[in-house]
Amino acid sequence: MSVTICQSMGFVVSALGIGGIIASTCMDQWSTQDLYNNPVTAVFNYQGLWRTCVRESSGFTECRGYFTILGLPAMFQAVRALMIVGIVLGILGLFVCIFALKCIRIGNMEDSAKANMTLTSGIMFIVAGLCAITGVSVFANMLVTNFWMSTTNMYQGMQNVQNRYTFGSALFVGWVAGGLALVGGIMMCLACRGMVPEESRYKAVSYNASGRNISYRTGPYKVGSGYEPETKTRKGPGYEEAPRSEDGGRSYPSKYDYV
Repeated sequence: MSVTICQSMGFVVSALGIGGIIASTCMDQWSTQDLYNNPVTAVFNYQGLWRTCVRESSGFTECRGYFTILGLPAMFQAVRALMIVGIVLGILGLFVCIFALKCIRIGNMEDSAKANMTLTSGIMFIVAGLCAITGVSVFANMLVTNFWMSTTNMYQGMQNVQNRYTFGSALFVGWVAGGLALVGGIMMCLACRGMVPEESRYKAVSYNASGRNISYRTGPYKVGSGYEPETKTRKGPGYEEAPRSEDGGRSYPSKYDYV
């Protein structure tokens, strides 16, 4: 029961994480305009991975996509790639995990096959979570670098006041979603250990006996070569062993020999 609960909880947590990764990738608030030095403004800018938006004080918002790929920074494109890889791996892991759930029976699938599928989906969730966390962290590092460079240039009087960007809500969603996917993948890997069937350590032993060499009786067992003469005879009260004849044969007693 504990294995089933761990597997089910891992699936739910991973599904929430993958959904969060998809949401953060599609959000436009990866970077928002810093209003520290200009709290009153008629225009508010924010940017995402796929487009940049401008919101006016009247409530009108206009967004424009990035119509170039080569013109974007290399780190920006790397963040896009990491998020896409995380989404693809997460979706594949969800499909594999659905068929690996113990509460779902599909044909005559053995527990060992379900355990392998559970481990595979767990690894996919872990990699997806790491990709999301890495992509969000790289983008956050870009924002921090650009923010302090702009601040330094502004205070040194090298250029006029310009827009500075800080962390947007999409970054926090991506961090939380990546952590959920990572935790869900670890739970799936732990559930896999309990699903592996114990291998039987008992081996079948075959006994090959020859009819001439081994004789079976209801009493104690005796093993002989099959060529030894029978020397033991039954003795009891009123029974005497008959003498052997000269020709080597055995003469059996008659009924008159018993007393």
